[in-house]
Parts: sequence; C-alpha cells; structure tokens
Amino acid sequence: MDNIGDLLHGFQVALTGYHLMLMVVGVLFGILVGVLPGLGAPNGVTLLIPLTFTMEPVSAIILLASMYWGALFGGSTTSILFNIPGEPSSVATTFDGHPMAKQGRATEALSYAFLSAAFGALFGVVVITLLAGPAATFAHKFSSPEYFAVYFLAFACFVGLGGASPFKTLVSAGMGFSLAAVGMDTISGSLRLTFELPDLIKGVSFLVAVIGLFGIGELIATMEERLEFRGVHARISPRDVLKTIAALPSYWVVLVRSSLVGCWMGITPGGPTAASFMSYGLARRFAPRTGEFGKGVPEGVIAPEAADLALGIPGSATAAVMMGGLMIWGLHPGPMLFVDQKSFVWGLIASMYVANVVAVVLVLFTVPLFAAILRIPFAIIAPLIVVVCFVSAWTVSSSPFDLWLAFLFGLIGYLFKKCEYPIAPLVLAMVIGDKAEDAFRQSMIIHGGSLGAFWSNWLCGTIMTLGFVLLLWPLVSSALQRTKSPPASAGG
Repeated sequence: MDNIGDLLHGFQVALTGYHLMLMVVGVLFGILVGVLPGLGAPNGVTLLIPLTFTMEPVSAIILLASMYWGALFGGSTTSILFNIPGEPSSVATTFDGHPMAKQGRATEALSYAFLSAAFGALFGVVVITLLAGPAATFAHKFSSPEYFAVYFLAFACFVGLGGASPFKTLVSAGMGFSLAAVGMDTISGSLRLTFELPDLIKGVSFLVAVIGLFGIGELIATMEERLEFRGVHARISPRDVLKTIAALPSYWVVLVRSSLVGCWMGITPGGPTAASFMSYGLARRFAPRTGEFGKGVPEGVIAPEAADLALGIPGSATAAVMMGGLMIWGLHPGPMLFVDQKSFVWGLIASMYVANVVAVVLVLFTVPLFAAILRIPFAIIAPLIVVVCFVSAWTVSSSPFDLWLAFLFGLIGYLFKKCEYPIAPLVLAMVIGDKAEDAFRQSMIIHGGSLGAFWSNWLCGTIMTLGFVLLLWPLVSSALQRTKSPPASAGG
C-alpha cells in the first residue's frame, strides 16, 4: 500500500530532533494562547507565521499545527478549571467539566478531556492518512474550472451549513472578497480599490487583518466583559489519570460517534465549535441518564472534546490563516499538494501523530503552571497581548500603515462579535478570494466566456451543482419548515 510507504517517509521527516523541538515549542505556545482570553488558535497561528518566513515549509507547518493542538487543549483547561472557554469550541466542555472540577474531580475531568481529544485527533489523522492516496489521484483531474468549483463549494458551505445567519455570512464573505481585490490585478495589471494610497498597492495583508480581528478585537470584547478569574486549584494525580484511562473504553460509543461528527464537520466548514455542540447534544439525547447532564457526567466532557480535535477544519478561521501561510511559503492549497509536495504533506501527517502524543503528555504536566498564569490580573495580561499583536503586525512589512490597519480590523472584529457576524468567511475570502477570481477568469478565457465551462464535465458539474444546492439550502429549509408548520387556529 503506497500510503504506508509515504507515511513511513513522513515519520522520517517528522522524527528529527529539530522537528520534535518545534512540536514541543508549538504545543507549549498553543496551550498558552489557549488559556489566555483575547488570544486563541487563530491569533496564535497568526502571531507565529512571521517567525516562519525563513523556515522550511514543512518545519513551519509542523510548528503551526502543533500550536493548534496545544491551543485546543489549553482551551479545555480553562473551561474545566475556571469555567472560561479559552476557545469557542471549548464552550460545550464547560457544561459538565466545570461541575466535575467543583466536585473535586478536576483530575478526572481534565484526563477525560485530554484523552478524548487525543482519541479524536488520532481518529482524524487516520482518516486523513486513508484519504491521502485517493486525493492525490483525484488531483490530476483538476484544471481552472474545477478549482473555481471547489472554491465556490467552500463558500457555499458556509452559507448552507454554517451556524450563522446566511445573510450575515454573505456580508462577511463579501467584505473578504472586497479586501482580496485591493491592490494590483494579477491578470490585467491594473490597480483596484487603492484610493490613491501607495500602501494599498501591495494589497491588504491577511496577517494584519487577522491580528486585528482576533487579537485586538477579542481583547476589546474581553475588556468590556470585565473577566475575573476564579478557578479551581488542580493538581494532576497519576493514580486518578490511570483510573480514567481504564474507564475510558466503556465510553467507546460516545468516542466513536463524536469522532465521526468531528470528521464530518471538519470536512465541511462547520468547524470545531459546531462539532462540539452537536456531539454534546447527541450524547445527551442518547444517554441513559439524560437528566444528569450539566451536573458533571463524563460523557458531557468526552463528547465535545473528541469532536473538537477529530479533523483539521478547512472552513475555520485557523485553517484559513494556515492556508495563507502556505501561499506565503510558495505553496498553493489544494489536492495538487499531494502530488507536487509529497514530503511536505506526509511530513505534516506524520507530525500529527507525534504532536498529538507530545500535546497530551505536556498538557498533563503543565496544567498547574498554566492554571497559575490565569490568576495574574487581567490588567497586566491585556497590555502584553496588545504589545504582542502590534509587534507581529509590524513584522509583516515594517509599515506604520499596517499598525493602523490592525487597529481598524480590531474595531471591525469587535463589531462583528457584538453583532454576531461570523469572521471565518471574511478570512477565508481574503485568503482564496483572488485565487477564485483568477480561476474564474481563466475558465472564461479558455471557454470563450461561456458559463457552461463549469458544467463541461461530470466532476466540475457535480461540484458546482452541489455548491448551488448548499447556497440555496437555507431558503429551501425555511420553505419546508413553513410547509410543515401547523396552520394557526382561527380566533372566535
């Protein structure tokens, strides 16, 4: 089996002293940004990307992926000990995790969370390993129309399957497309939306945008909420960890079901937040003791955590930032990576296996340390986060204009959160909006301006049709609900 040989080569790439060191550093940094409010995985990845400019792409992606694992584990730590989700996807973990901690079962809750997350992550990596071969074969069928169809499907998924309002999703994506169009047109060479500002000729850096949207925007929202940290002191007991490991197999149904949900929501742009809530809801629906949910049951921790890390999240803001990183390193996201950059892809996949183990070990040993960090007054933490964000924005191109842009995007991120507009569609549109435009215009040039180019073969036609179905699904779903709703009784 070719995949096995490729995976073994990937382990040769990943299991070097340098890459193991990057995994440890990435996981520790990820745990830190996961436990601190105002940061989180998207901004953590953004802050690290400028440090990867001089690194090999495979080393850079291993560092960023390890940071992502650590951030999700860190979010679980604060959810359980402090009832403060460090990550949006950790909200569901607070429902039963924090009650368990208040009952003196903090070690049990943390162990269930970390081990379930590790199982979900391993499940997802195995799925990626099995799908990698077919993906490489599939890649040879792609040309400009197929690439545009895939981009269109990605955006349509946000509308049809996302949890936010379809209108708000379209507004967010539309803003992202507009920002992606700023600067020089790659096909005609003309300038667009620069408003005679020289700093906009090079376009709007997505790194600066996400630093503002996630870092500064979240920080403003956190300051408004006046967070106070009152947590449960935790000390990991090896005996309790072993007891939890022994008890975990009895929850195999919840583990497998939640991992499957996480994989599905990872393939679609549902993301880990939707996956964790869906898994928690399913666990509560099918549990024999439904009434105990919310009071501290293991299933309430296992379900969201297993789904949270089950698969990389192509539709999430974090993955959108990583895709932008690939482009900075000279790589182009898509199935052709499996053909043109096999060492990169399989090195990343192998590192996921290793980084998962590294993350579980490190997080068990560092829980007391990071719990202590949360007791530092927020008045001290907040200025440090601001400094880190602006330093990172400056490192992109050493431009004062970027600092103002970061501040502006911080205000936009704050307003988006207050008005409940999703940020992920904006970020994704910024990252691949120009690629989608180029693929569309190239398709039109090749096929003489005919939209039939996107139905010229079964593959492209199927993807486009599925995209339109998803795009129109909210309207269809709303019509079906109105049809099924009982007629109002006449008053008399």
